Amino acid sequence: MSYEKVKSLKLEEFKRLCGLHPETFSRMIEVVRSRSKIKLKIGRPGKLSLEDQLLMTLEYWREYRTYFHIGQSWGVNESTVYRIIRKIEDILIS
Repeated sequence: MSYEKVKSLKLEEFKRLCGLHPETFSRMIEVVRSRSKIKLKIGRPGKLSLEDQLLMTLEYWREYRTYFHIGQSWGVNESTVYRIIRKIEDILIS
């Protein structure tokens, strides 16, 4: 699953999958993107886009799957899933 595949869904299907409307998703990604530009990036670029990271977090909130299972779905390690979800949660809370 990736945001590129999900964004082509109908409005009802998008809400059913993510638990929110596409407009809300867009606002959330704007917040995450603006906050991510503030931080200095060191090291190699991440495997997942910010949209995919937000989608992963929404998947975790909606389905309460384990980090291991989400990592298998997205092709990343479970520790990476944990770090991404924590980062996105912290950004959205602040």
